[in-house]
Amino acid sequence: MSIGQTLADARTKAGLTVDQVSEVTRIRQPLVEAIEQDDFAACGGDFYARGHIRSFARAVDTDPEPLLAEYDAQFGSGPVPSPTVIFEPERVKPERRIAPNWTAAMAAAVVAVVGFVSFQVFSGKDDDKGSTATGTSSPPPPATQAAPVPPPPAPPAQEVVAQAPVDVKVRIEAVTGSTWASVTNSAGKEVFDGIIAKGKNQEFSDPSQLKVVLGNGPAARLNVNGKDLGPASAKKSVVTFTFKPGDPQQG
Repeated sequence: MSIGQTLADARTKAGLTVDQVSEVTRIRQPLVEAIEQDDFAACGGDFYARGHIRSFARAVDTDPEPLLAEYDAQFGSGPVPSPTVIFEPERVKPERRIAPNWTAAMAAAVVAVVGFVSFQVFSGKDDDKGSTATGTSSPPPPATQAAPVPPPPAPPAQEVVAQAPVDVKVRIEAVTGSTWASVTNSAGKEVFDGIIAKGKNQEFSDPSQLKVVLGNGPAARLNVNGKDLGPASAKKSVVTFTFKPGDPQQG
């Protein structure tokens, strides 16, 4: 079968309509129908055509690599890499606080006291010389005692900047069959787009929100913030959820 016939047959076997494939893959409905007719002119070039074929195949649980190879042989001008984009929510690093340099402060205080004592001593000697020159005797000035240096205050306790907790955690487990999944974080970026094989699971987290789209809801099981929600859907193949802090209420 051709590329379009293979995808159309896989879509029928998966029980999906053209509208459902369009919603899952974000490919416009007329373009989905054109691809099933092996018409790739409206894709906008080889790069986009390959991307549409890959997304279509994953949505209907079909290996895209043979289809991409057939496209390259018939229509393509050369292989184009298609990197998988996976985003990790950035973690908050604890702020480092620098303790006051009490050693330098003590040294400065000692230098000030020594300077003050030296000034008093030399001033007293100058007074003695002046009294001798005028013939006036006066008792020597009392010795100046060094002022006690107060102990440095205890350094304040450093504040511990706790790492910001992750508020939303979602685990998707393919229980009774494989399922296609798309996960978007609170920044609007897609952190996962692919097939979760039967018996496998994927975990995701975000500080404020996760949007989850599943292509085979009855086969998937959801766990949100440590609470098992059971099967993602009882009947619908394509289901969409939005999870926020305080869930597991469904979005």
